[in-house]
Amino acid sequence: MMNAPLPEIGGIARTSLVTLFCRALETQRPDGMIRDEKALQLVRALDVDFSRLKPAAEDQITTVMRAVRFDRYAENFLHACPDGTVVEIGCGLDTRFSRVDNGRVHWFDVDLPEVIEIRRRFFSESTRYRFFAGSILDGEWIPAVRQQPGPCLFLAEGVLPYLEPRDVEGLVGLLSREFPGSELVFDALSPLMIIVHNPQLAAMDVSARLRWGLSDPRKLVRWGCGVELLDAWHYFEDRNPRLGWRNLARFIPILARSAGVYRYRLGSPS
Repeated sequence: MMNAPLPEIGGIARTSLVTLFCRALETQRPDGMIRDEKALQLVRALDVDFSRLKPAAEDQITTVMRAVRFDRYAENFLHACPDGTVVEIGCGLDTRFSRVDNGRVHWFDVDLPEVIEIRRRFFSESTRYRFFAGSILDGEWIPAVRQQPGPCLFLAEGVLPYLEPRDVEGLVGLLSREFPGSELVFDALSPLMIIVHNPQLAAMDVSARLRWGLSDPRKLVRWGCGVELLDAWHYFEDRNPRLGWRNLARFIPILARSAGVYRYRLGSPS
């Protein structure tokens, strides 16, 4: 594959290069937690100085841990609903469809036009796998998704913390109204972790900043849009040898639940 010049990409969209690089680095490790040969192929093909996008060692590990957890939620959903529909909100340059495809799922990758342009250079659409270029907030992609079999699983990995709080609440409300009975999985950081991580982003070649923090995953239930918390997983619950002394964070209350992945049921089915 030849090097491909990127369209202008910045802001939140540029963070997709960071997560791509993390998966590629992990794939090269003999003890890697994930095998993502496509990510490695993309890093080698794209004309990007990834050395400027490499996160701190602990952030690289937790980024991969997060990807593995999202894969698991997707696989569990497809086990229960093999003909269902999965929507990756702010898909970036993720390769999850190729990692968990069961041969029956209908899958939508939704992201900004510049990201989808890159995806189309390296991924092929099909009747079951489609791209939608546009803002996740305008809802223009919703009619296409509603034409597919339900229920739906919405995945938002590394996306919602970059949105304004009002936009997060608006998106959750929109999905609850349009797709009652479906599920939403996203990751979030506590307000403290938002403060800690923004300087790290500033030190990298990324202009986006984290804006929305979540201290209690039950907060969404109180928004009044019929959301039910089904599961919560925090990074330090499962002791990971790669985290070393950082595993001690699970014994410190302010840190133990400062970052996690959360699964919800949206609204109530008709």
